[in-house]
Amino acid sequence: MSRVPTLNSPFLLGFDDIERALDRVTRTASDGYPPYNIERLARTGTEPERLRITLAVAGFTRDQLEIVVEEQQLVIRGRQQDDKDRQYLHRGIAARQFQRTFLLAEGMQVLGADLRNGLLSVDLARPEPERVIRRIDISVRD
Repeated sequence: MSRVPTLNSPFLLGFDDIERALDRVTRTASDGYPPYNIERLARTGTEPERLRITLAVAGFTRDQLEIVVEEQQLVIRGRQQDDKDRQYLHRGIAARQFQRTFLLAEGMQVLGADLRNGLLSVDLARPEPERVIRRIDISVRD
């Protein structure tokens, strides 16, 4: 079965990467764990406009969490392992693993991460768009 491109307008040239990115996002967006928020932080005197991703990672320690940027993707992983020495009478909190992936726009920068009260916050800098105007010379051929 062939896939119909979503960005098939003749005026959208060179957007194949965006189409692939949209496909990737729709495939990874199905898992709801861990829940997360994304907020926009306004520009301050010293800092540019930022985005903050906050994930609810209660029960995870700093050593059990990993944040990497791979091929324009922010990948956040959490790995917990069962403690074999514990004997549970009731087990309602499962040790689990997760991987949450966020696709980053060109030029997005990860400023840092903070783990506090079971919430992992990752700050991203939104790049300032650069306005580029370039004149194209027209050659005449007879």
